[in-house]
Amino acid sequence: MCGIVGIRRFDGKPIDEALLRAMAKQLHHRGPDGDGFRIWRDVGFGHTRLSIIDLAGSPQPMTSASGPFHVTFNGEIFNYQERRAALQAAGVPLRTHGDTEVLLETLRSEGLRGLDRLNGQFAFGYFDERAGTLLLARDRLGILPLYYAEGPGFLVFASEIKALLPALGAPMLDDDAVEDYLTYRSVPPPNTLFRGVKKLTAGTALHVGADGKLRHETWWKLPAALQGETVAGDAAIAAVNDALERAVAGRLVADVPVGAYLSGGLDSSLTVALMKKLRQGGEVQTFAAGFNDPRFDELPYAKQVSDAVGTTHHEINVTPQDFQQLWGKLSWHRDGPISEPADVAIFRIAEYARRTVKVLLSGEGSDEIFAGYPKYAYEPKLAALAAVPAFLRVPTMRFAERLLPGSKYRARQAARALTGRDTAERLQTWFAPFTWYERKALRTGYGSHRSLGQYERCQGDHLRRMLYVDCHTWLADNLLERGDRMSMAASIENRPPFLDHELVELAFRVDSALKVKGKSGKWIVKEIARRHLPANIVDRKKVGFRVPLDEWFRGGLKDYVHDLLLGKDAFVSRYLNRAPIEAMLQDHLRGRRNEELRLWTLLGFEVWQREFLRS
Repeated sequence: MCGIVGIRRFDGKPIDEALLRAMAKQLHHRGPDGDGFRIWRDVGFGHTRLSIIDLAGSPQPMTSASGPFHVTFNGEIFNYQERRAALQAAGVPLRTHGDTEVLLETLRSEGLRGLDRLNGQFAFGYFDERAGTLLLARDRLGILPLYYAEGPGFLVFASEIKALLPALGAPMLDDDAVEDYLTYRSVPPPNTLFRGVKKLTAGTALHVGADGKLRHETWWKLPAALQGETVAGDAAIAAVNDALERAVAGRLVADVPVGAYLSGGLDSSLTVALMKKLRQGGEVQTFAAGFNDPRFDELPYAKQVSDAVGTTHHEINVTPQDFQQLWGKLSWHRDGPISEPADVAIFRIAEYARRTVKVLLSGEGSDEIFAGYPKYAYEPKLAALAAVPAFLRVPTMRFAERLLPGSKYRARQAARALTGRDTAERLQTWFAPFTWYERKALRTGYGSHRSLGQYERCQGDHLRRMLYVDCHTWLADNLLERGDRMSMAASIENRPPFLDHELVELAFRVDSALKVKGKSGKWIVKEIARRHLPANIVDRKKVGFRVPLDEWFRGGLKDYVHDLLLGKDAFVSRYLNRAPIEAMLQDHLRGRRNEELRLWTLLGFEVWQREFLRS
């Protein structure tokens, strides 16, 4: 993957190449292997390259051999060899052996509709000099990011927000986005925490006219309605198995070494097993992180998978000191609060892996398309309670949640979810750090209803609608953003095979009964895994990639946490109400409640503010 930047002026002023270079300099980590810059009248492109395919060729920005058509491209087209052959058969002159030219010539000949032929993860800027049109677009699921902002007489775009700041000046907080962050742990598009900076939605393109007019177009969307017949039984297992194998095979295409994250969980273990199968016994390098805490440490399970599959395995340990030392740096890389504690561990793995590989495959996305989280099994059991009128249910569930001990984590989460005033709030609250009434206590005016239009738009049973929502929110704006930023911070490309769009479309046709059976989620993935992995690995209880923050916040990070949240320089306890923050921290330190998630969310906001907004 790479970094892209661009400027379009509408006021007749020339493009400032020095500004373009200053923007690209902020993305050196995304492309340490080289850079390039091109200017055409009122448009300028910049590019920083991480060489993965066609290492000696494919310089960017790239211009077509067939005319004044230009592209700056971040990502990979996994079926580029097939598309390259088709372009050659159609008589299109090609000068390189890479995927960038395939994308460029597809856009030149077919426009935006040509993206339907491409299987990949990407974000790009494309300039048709003859028509004077600039096109920005993101891949279907939003694996790769793209941001833009308007200024007086210009528009700028980039892979990361920090690269926009040389053109925009001192960043400012978007107050309207803060409650979104406290609700989702991220900010849904088109907004960001930076005032005036917009995030392009997954599967969307932005047409930028020479007159400055903007037009959004959705070129792909997750099917809200069932597409064709539901796939069930053995046919579904076979179809998903074959689609996943194809997805993994496509993501092994590279001219550099490719390895894999290996947590020891089902998804990464299955991905690694398929890598080994497809490489016909060739070497597969795997990487795992531990925390020296037996409650969460999956290193023994990762080693068990490595031994069973036959990989060259590497392990690292993550400490409280890593969090303290890296928090600011990684907030800068993420352009926002580090919303998941696992972000730090993922960076440390990528940093270590970069010594030997340039690409890592991950298991991201499986939980959101095949129902891997416990909440998917819990939801049907809550139907009767959810039907109780909100004026009775909400106070009862608030009381129940406070009475339940910390050891009953899932029951407490269910009680919290039931404090949602309607279906939308209930679904939000499963992953939300703060419920609507907790947000209300944090700041006057908070606690209003947050829209969840995806649920209303989706058709099918309740499970399918839950998955649809999570793909549009939790996955797209939190996990995928995390995966991109934490890997690219170490100049590593992350590829998630489960998010191959053909596999995702198939998953949304699979009978829900094959996803959740009793208390078991991802049933169909487990059945596929039995073909490739020993039963004891497949049937192991899901732990999740968790970090022992509860103990760390009471121990080695105790003073650090207090100073960040309540010290004299703390922003968060001035911007939000101080009293509930003090109570939250005291409840955690005294062991009355495990407040790690809410504390982490506030700490992330504080550290991000210090990195970007403090003058």
